[in-house]
Parts: sequence; C-alpha cells; structure tokens
Amino acid sequence: MTSDQAQALLRAMFDAAVAAADPARVLAAHLPERPRGRCIVVGAGKSAAAMAAALEAAWPDQPMTGLVVTRHGHAVPTRRIEVIEAAHPVPDAASEQAARRILALVRDAGPDDLVLALISGGGSSLMVAPRAPLTLEDKIAVNRLLLRSGLTIEDMNRIRRRLSDIKGGGLARAAHPARVVTLAISDVPGDDPAAIASGPTVPDPSAGDDLSPLVARLGPELPQAARALLLAAPEPAPDFASDYRLIATPQMSLEAAARVARQAGVTPVLLGDALEGEAREMGIVMAGIARSVAAHGAPAPAPAVLLSGGETTVSIGAGPAGQGGRNTEFLLSLAVALRGHPRIHALAGDTDGIDGTEDAAGAVIGPDFPALAAQAGLSPSALLDAHDSYPLFDATGCLIRTGPTLTNVNDFRAVLVL
Repeated sequence: MTSDQAQALLRAMFDAAVAAADPARVLAAHLPERPRGRCIVVGAGKSAAAMAAALEAAWPDQPMTGLVVTRHGHAVPTRRIEVIEAAHPVPDAASEQAARRILALVRDAGPDDLVLALISGGGSSLMVAPRAPLTLEDKIAVNRLLLRSGLTIEDMNRIRRRLSDIKGGGLARAAHPARVVTLAISDVPGDDPAAIASGPTVPDPSAGDDLSPLVARLGPELPQAARALLLAAPEPAPDFASDYRLIATPQMSLEAAARVARQAGVTPVLLGDALEGEAREMGIVMAGIARSVAAHGAPAPAPAVLLSGGETTVSIGAGPAGQGGRNTEFLLSLAVALRGHPRIHALAGDTDGIDGTEDAAGAVIGPDFPALAAQAGLSPSALLDAHDSYPLFDATGCLIRTGPTLTNVNDFRAVLVL
C-alpha cells in the first residue's frame, strides 16, 4: 500500500465514522408512534437542525411545530420546525432566548401530545435557562470558568444542571403531562443521557450531591449568585419516566470505520470509544502501541489500524495558547514520538468538523511528516510545547477540512500500521 493509498484509507474510515452518525441516515428508524394530539419538536445541539430536517423528511405528512437551536453555521433549511443559531462553547443571548421559548412551547403540551426532543453535543451552551437569581452574564462567566478549570465533563455537568431551569430534567418536567421522547446523538464517554447536553429530559443523578468541593476548586472567580445556588441544599426533584433513544454513538461510528478497514484487508483494533486524558500523553501511548504492532505483531499483526474515540483534554497552563484543538495536539504528539516511522500513518479529527475553534476537523500524517515540517522551517517539538499545532499542519498541507458535518460523536483517531 502506497502512502497515498494509506492516507486515502484513513480518510475513508473517518468519513464512514461521520456518515454512521448522519441524522438523515439513522433518525427515522428510532421514531416513536405518532401522537393522537400535537407533535411538538424541540432540541439543542450541533446536530439539532440536521435532526429536525431528518424528522421532517421521515414524517412528511405529520403536522408538527417547534423550535431547535444549533451552533452558528450549523443551520439547515426546514419547513415546519424553526431553527435558530446561538454561540458555542460560551452561551450568548440567543442561547437564553432559545431555552425560554422552548420551555414555553412544551408547557403548553397536553396528555395527548408528543414532545420530541432532538438532543446532541453542544446543547449545554446552546440552550441555557439560568436559575434565578443567576443572570445570563453570571452563566457566561461560569461557563468560561468551567472551560479552563480542568474539571471532568462529569463534574462540569453536575454544576451546569444545578444552575439551570432546563438541564437535569427541567425540559421534561416542564412538558408534563405530555409524552416526551428524546432522540439523541451521543458525544460523551459512556453515552450517559444525563451528560449529553446536560440531560434536559432525564432525571439529574447528582441532584442531592454536595457540590462544595467543586465550588472550592473553582475559587473566588465563581460569581456569587452561582456560589449560593451550588452550596444551597437542593430540593429533591420529582422522578419521572424517560423514553430516551440513542440514534448514534461513538461506538457505532468506530464499528463503521472498522468495516471499511476490513474491506481493505486491514485488521481493526478497537481500543475504546471513551478514552480520556491529556491529548499529548495519549499521543505518546498510541505511538507505543503502534510500534508494538510494527515490531511484534501485538496486539494484532500488521496491516492493522488502531481505532479509538472519546475526548482528550489540552491543559494550557499559565502561558499563551497557540492555535489548534485536542485532535491536532494528539496527532502532533504522536508524530513527535514516532519520528517518521516508515510504516505508520495516522489521522485524528473531530466528527463535528471543527477541532477546537479552528476551521479544520483535524489532520493526517505519514512517514514523511518530519521532512515536511523541516521544509516548512518549523519545529514539531517546539510547537507541541507551545500548544500551537494548527500552523504546522496547515503549512505542511496535512489539515483535513470538512466544514460542519452537522453531527457529533466526538473525536475519532486512527493509527494505521502497514
């Protein structure tokens, strides 16, 4: 297999992973029975507009009304369901307007009505309803603080749910007594419904938790109104039934990529759909496993591809942050560790098409990457230390630009050993 063929195979696996989470392909199979009364559609997330369009296509003759909110640049045309755009990863006024309008829509639902909630990653910032006396400005400050806190996504969601009227089951409680069915695309480790968009339609499993240790970790920058809500003894929220249907998950996407590999005569090794940790450290670990495949045929003989998903982190520290996201940081770390290994190629990308805040989904490398970096006059090790991976991959022509894919099952990593 030539270098071009290897990189084309990697891209085919990434494309298959994204396609496996395309609402247009997967949503219709998970629809519930049609309602006797009205069909009210609400939703939030990077895939919300694409899910709404897929729903309209699946039920062309079903009367429906509703509103979904998605990230700026992720809207698609719809005929019956209104789509608005808001900010991500930090909420804005449109995020609050969307949440308040969605709550008003579902509060009008009756027992014969169906509320269809279309939920996907990104919904936590796209749909915010700050719990009084919290203001939107407080909520924005909390969100920014969380993003640089180093807290796990689980702990972040515990805080978000406590500060919201719509998260942690708030949307479903507002819709009572209507039947609520959630169709969700998972972007979180373990596919926990309470974590996807902070669980607007499922009971909050942390409703009674003592959050004072998290408050202490967030420190004096935490707005006073948020501090008071997080430290107050929470009122127990009523339990309710939740009809929650996962229509796409990271594991499903990894399995789709594995099928592409097998068709090409390459053995797929699925290392897990929920890998977490520092992107830089993950790159070093994956390089070690790939070298083991090349040298010892373990955990599988070559040709093989190591497939993994999940969400790594990038800890910036006190210094200035460069350009790039967790996937390009992982790939740059991998490349530095591999030192141009002649049999190893790799790709890492975010399935939503946007790695961090840049215009690329990720990047792809081969054995010639050190030479390409040298030709560009750039030092991979220095740029890795500066968290500045994007300029290097841009200068070497290694970036993958897909534009918004309108879905999101988190990160995709493939390391191919020939």
